[in-house]
Amino acid sequence: MSFWPQQRVVVTGGKGFLGSHVLEALRVRGAGHIHIADLPDCNLCNVEDIRRMLREVQPTLIIHLAARVGGIGANRENPAVFFYDNLMMGVPLVHESWKAGVQKMVLLGTICAYPKFTPVPFKEEELWNGYPEETNAPYGLAKKMLLVQSQAYRQQYGFNSVFLLPVNLYGPRDNFDPSLSHVIPALIKKCVEARDAGADHIEVWGDGSATREFLYVRDAAEGICLAAEKYNDSEPVNLGSCFEISIKDLVVLIARLTNFKGRLVWDPTKPNGQPRRKLDTGRAEKLFGFRARTAFEDGLRETIAWYETARKKA
Repeated sequence: MSFWPQQRVVVTGGKGFLGSHVLEALRVRGAGHIHIADLPDCNLCNVEDIRRMLREVQPTLIIHLAARVGGIGANRENPAVFFYDNLMMGVPLVHESWKAGVQKMVLLGTICAYPKFTPVPFKEEELWNGYPEETNAPYGLAKKMLLVQSQAYRQQYGFNSVFLLPVNLYGPRDNFDPSLSHVIPALIKKCVEARDAGADHIEVWGDGSATREFLYVRDAAEGICLAAEKYNDSEPVNLGSCFEISIKDLVVLIARLTNFKGRLVWDPTKPNGQPRRKLDTGRAEKLFGFRARTAFEDGLRETIAWYETARKKA
């Protein structure tokens, strides 16, 4: 706890899903000087906005969460946007932060950076042994360049930055916009709306065979804070829950928890995405003591409850 009162922390993307939970975790830890760098006040694709923020705030620690994100559909429709925005939000930020004398950066990558056919569970050593799954490769590779930059700047300049690789996140305040949402919020929205409309079925992309690992967002925020406190190296570190579930079983579970009684109609003409995703999380536990605490069904119940409440208010 003595670490945080001494820091001037910038959280990029602090208004977003993960950012809001990281801010809560920082306040619990006693961080007294927190600045949010996010649109519209700070456009991280504009280097002058980055320089102005660094001059005005003079941060000692930057947690870089800002990203252009979305599900398979959004990645397929906007590969150039996902590549350019994520690259240009990250690379100039690291460079200008080093020039400004920032003491430490925590950079978030993505599980999409792993090769399409990575042996399960994914180990950090496998990160460069193949090309990412095609539908989200531009996004994954843009984020992966921050690892290259982190290691290069540590080697040449001694700049202290760390690189974390979280699995897909879920939880309260997730993005339920169907054009941008990931699989869990998309399925919750489908099931709840179909239930309330009395529909007899919902359509689901793919054939349900792909597997995924999901990390509850508050657990992710805890892992990010622990890395900021205790980890000082540029070797990549996975953040995950050690729980793998097929998309088919996930849909059945969400349908049960939302009380949707209709049929599930699979559309095999739509992509499954990467065949399997499950991380080896031993490095995070060894290096900074992180282990996910939230049981998957408990996290889903909280996410569904939040969405139901927000929907009624809207």
